[in-house]
Amino acid sequence: MTVSIEDRIGAIAAALGWQAEGIAWRPLVGGILNSNWLIKHDGTDYFVKLFGVGSENFVDRELSNAAAGQAHGLGISPRVLLFDPQAGVEVVEFLDGYRASTNADFSRRDFLDGAIDLYRRFNSCDRLPVTKDVFAMTDEHIEQGRGVGALTPADFDWLLAQYERAKAAFMASGLDLAPCHNDPMPGNFMVDMDGDDRIRDMKLIDFEFASNNERAYEIGVFVGEVFVDEATTNALIEQYYGEVRHDLVARVWVARAVADMKWGSWAVQQRQLSMWDFDYQKYGIWKYARARRLFDDPRWNDWLTAI
Repeated sequence: MTVSIEDRIGAIAAALGWQAEGIAWRPLVGGILNSNWLIKHDGTDYFVKLFGVGSENFVDRELSNAAAGQAHGLGISPRVLLFDPQAGVEVVEFLDGYRASTNADFSRRDFLDGAIDLYRRFNSCDRLPVTKDVFAMTDEHIEQGRGVGALTPADFDWLLAQYERAKAAFMASGLDLAPCHNDPMPGNFMVDMDGDDRIRDMKLIDFEFASNNERAYEIGVFVGEVFVDEATTNALIEQYYGEVRHDLVARVWVARAVADMKWGSWAVQQRQLSMWDFDYQKYGIWKYARARRLFDDPRWNDWLTAI
């Protein structure tokens, strides 16, 4: 039976001890796996996430909540007021005065620096309860895709072979595990700007894909997501690690290619499963194309050796 939004809002109010008649709500734009809402109660705004049907197949909700709690403890993320995985709901402190970052924002160095600083702080906190590295994630998505008949590129066997080489190189060198956010969509960086368009504060949100993971993946997937050039990538590597060494550069670039394999494989099987109005197949094929470009880079073999 489908539960109405009114009933779900009523259940949230009861859980938080609110009087239902003092509540107003409206939907928010965004969200691929879930639906997002803004609730106002007694003049205060709250962000509400209603978990999408089937999202439990891709999101460890308990782990996500643990990661969000650790990030809030560091002062880099809002506080979770209500977490109820059985009811499929999360209520989070609303960041009044903040806005979501955009792709265009990350053409600015101050936005890039702010994001790298958030990652350094989060990646340095206590280990999360679950370790799930990017290779385990990618392998899982590939198998899920096979199970649902996902459509992959004609050269997928070659792409997969390069991915396996990357996996073998990282496993041979040893993973540098750290608590990772794993999802650098621009909208996951909330920013408070002053009147002169300067950043006053930046916070990290949405820990649905968080886990202990290879540290270089956190940087690799980020620089790929925000389309920075090679010189800027090296500058961000130096900012994050404190130095630019060939092996670190290689780890980040190979992790960036693996990130595209991971998200490409996630997207093409989502195309078979999701009911959201989003072109997952186009997104997935684009991600595979980005991975292919790096696999074809003349430095690919050198990067694998340097790891």
